[in-house]
Amino acid sequence: MSDIEVLAHHACFDGSLRFVRHQSEALGVPATFGVFLPKEALAGQKVPVIHLLAGLTATQETFLIKANALRFAAEHGIALVAPDTSPRHTGIKGEDDAYDLGSGAGFYIDATSAPWSSHYRMETYVGEELPALTERLYPLNGTRRGIMGHSMGGMGALIQALKYPDRWKTVSAFAPICHPSTVPWGQKAFDAYFGGDPAKWQSCDPTLLLRSGHTHPSTILVDQGLMDQYLADLCPDALEAAAKEGKQALELRRHTTYDHSYWFVQSFIADHLTHHAKGLFA
Repeated sequence: MSDIEVLAHHACFDGSLRFVRHQSEALGVPATFGVFLPKEALAGQKVPVIHLLAGLTATQETFLIKANALRFAAEHGIALVAPDTSPRHTGIKGEDDAYDLGSGAGFYIDATSAPWSSHYRMETYVGEELPALTERLYPLNGTRRGIMGHSMGGMGALIQALKYPDRWKTVSAFAPICHPSTVPWGQKAFDAYFGGDPAKWQSCDPTLLLRSGHTHPSTILVDQGLMDQYLADLCPDALEAAAKEGKQALELRRHTTYDHSYWFVQSFIADHLTHHAKGLFA
């Protein structure tokens, strides 16, 4: 396999949607991502870009197919980049045994405990390797880069923005896992990926990051459905309280009739693209 392989190429909204595989240094295995280039980028103009992080069990296709984000990205002249949600086919025993650990469940963190630490380094991949690669391959403006996520991906977007505010000019999330160190999803993953060391959880918990003084210079936009079947495990109230305590600008919008699905994401994706466009073009 060559270092860069285009797996699929589709015309979409006068732009181009591509799925690309490459050999990842951070992950140590081939990785796949999706990229949408608006017509401005096809004409050679450097455009702003938003990275899209999907949730548990999803792939590089999920957010791009289900969220209806491409329509609004095209209207704003913004590119989109969507990574897979974990490394794949690493040979680690048990990586395909559960939906919430291993394949499809990288949690966008860098594992520090064997055997996961040899490949599960999604924090570095999303924050460093993928932006550098896509900005080398395509006309993307790395100084106008935003990040957005859903569920586990919303957690990942918040982690990236709070830990590395210089990398991301804008940030938003749909139904993020806000306080993973206190709920079963996060505790299971953190226990495995960090080898049972709770001291390492703080750096991967958005609520704890806010409490420890991490902030982002922009307003964080979060949408949460109150009919979400996972609401008790998402802890939006904890994020809101930590943001208030840490003086982080946060717009947390609660919606009474919406659940956790991409039907919810579709309903408010236009607002999120507008939120990012305002910041990225400022």
